[in-house]
Amino acid sequence: MIPPATAPAFLADAGWGNAAIVPLAGDASFRRYFRVIDGGRRAVLMDAPPPHEDPRPFIAIAEHLLQDGFAAPRILARDLEQGLVLIEDFGDLRIKEHLEEEPAAELAVYARAIDLLADLHRLPPGDVPPYDRAVYQREAGLLTEWYCPAVGLDVGADAYVAAWDAVLPLVEQSASPVVTVLRDYHAENIMLIDGDASHGLGLLDFQDALAGHPAYDLVSLLQDARRDVPVAVEAAMIAHYKAVASPPADFDAAYAVLGAQRNAKIIGIFTRLWKRDGKPRYLSFLPRMWTLLERDLAHPALAPVAQWFATNIPADQRHQALQEFVPE
Repeated sequence: MIPPATAPAFLADAGWGNAAIVPLAGDASFRRYFRVIDGGRRAVLMDAPPPHEDPRPFIAIAEHLLQDGFAAPRILARDLEQGLVLIEDFGDLRIKEHLEEEPAAELAVYARAIDLLADLHRLPPGDVPPYDRAVYQREAGLLTEWYCPAVGLDVGADAYVAAWDAVLPLVEQSASPVVTVLRDYHAENIMLIDGDASHGLGLLDFQDALAGHPAYDLVSLLQDARRDVPVAVEAAMIAHYKAVASPPADFDAAYAVLGAQRNAKIIGIFTRLWKRDGKPRYLSFLPRMWTLLERDLAHPALAPVAQWFATNIPADQRHQALQEFVPE
């Protein structure tokens, strides 16, 4: 990755004029990240180019999380017109890589991540839009918009919407509190950092936060699109969340509904990343996503949606990575 041409001047204005700029990462969006090194100082440069990206939600939510005592990156400098933000560097130790090296630490690390969520869910939501029916439906609809055409399926799109309309009230009318939903809370977006604050966990990639049901981020963590979380670990961590957060009796059903909604969305997104954005590597995640979705659909609360899938997407159109559809 080549840094944007405006980066040197931006860094000079921020007091980092002599810093080296080293590629760090890209993600599934248009955002790119670079490590900025100046002697013993390190920071991260976020390149969020307009009009594709707007860094203001990230900045606002980071400042909100910091105010509430969570470890979000501090904002060191910003140029909103250029889409450049200099942020605190949390290092390189993500939960994902840590557990690859220390698999025996899995339960302990996930328990810390659950405890952080429980702390977040005790607080009123931030000033973010609601996770409402329109958003749920738009996201779930990515499956019929992208996956189904990619595998040559002509499905009942109106019946799909109606099936979700039948199950989403369970989430919307839940007795659970409305909380800040980070929406991408998983092992690649949670950093292990020094200190005891916020359970020693640093938060990333929360710019799309909404106000919604507390089960969503639990699903994001425990039904990880990019990492296999053993079923036994998922069950143990749900039990741990219940022990520390005391959610209402409808929590398991809401967890299943939101799991199915999120996994259907991700199947659509990963197909879109291949078809539209030329990133076929995301196809390798689809078998995991179908397995997770089918587990959620087995819950009785998902009966209308499960019936739609049984009718419209046969089993032989699911457990595949679409590799046969990738052009030579």
